[in-house]
Amino acid sequence: MTLKVAPSILAGDLGDLRKEVERAENGGADLIHLDVMDGHFAPNITFGPGTIKALRKYSKLPFDAHLMISDPLRYLDRFIDAGCDIISVHVEVCTEKTFDEIIKKLNTNGVRAGIAINPNTEILDWVIKNLNSLYLLNVMSVQPGFSGQKFMQEVLPKMKKIDHIIHEKDFDTIIEADGGVDTSNVYDLARMGARILVAGSAVYGKPYTSKAIKELKEKALPAIKRI
Repeated sequence: MTLKVAPSILAGDLGDLRKEVERAENGGADLIHLDVMDGHFAPNITFGPGTIKALRKYSKLPFDAHLMISDPLRYLDRFIDAGCDIISVHVEVCTEKTFDEIIKKLNTNGVRAGIAINPNTEILDWVIKNLNSLYLLNVMSVQPGFSGQKFMQEVLPKMKKIDHIIHEKDFDTIIEADGGVDTSNVYDLARMGARILVAGSAVYGKPYTSKAIKELKEKALPAIKRI
């Protein structure tokens, strides 16, 4: 499994998201990460399917939508129609039954399914049961709501536990690290099993996007080579 960097455009210039999408792609990003917040599940409001649909024509990269919203099933069709390639919903707003419905709808429409877990949320049995149906599992290392928060080291053991389960069962599920990711912690994240690194200010807060993405990978890759 290669290491991928997914810049979160929420950390970029919100007045020119087209530029930030193109900047990430031209800088060597592997995915575009789209943080969708509804002001209810997460204490902030960002953008919705209309914005994503408008941005879709400006990039060939996979769009990785992270839905921090209270009722994802209700709005799922709109995000599928917007052109998202990966859609992750939060375990905290799902039951096993609703998540089964979400997976079926995503699979039917050729969209990869993901699930996100807040820092203080334990790994539920039904999440483990569904791991093989997931393209990715997003382990949050900040509380949902705002870009630029400090990385929470305490999520690392949980990430390692998930990685162990994935390897033990020989699943293809990818661990995505999201929240406070920068060059100071990517080595540890990769060592714990993360293979998609969501980076906000660590990319958009730097003057040269390509250099920032390259440095993140260079810092993380030695951890993978050790395994």
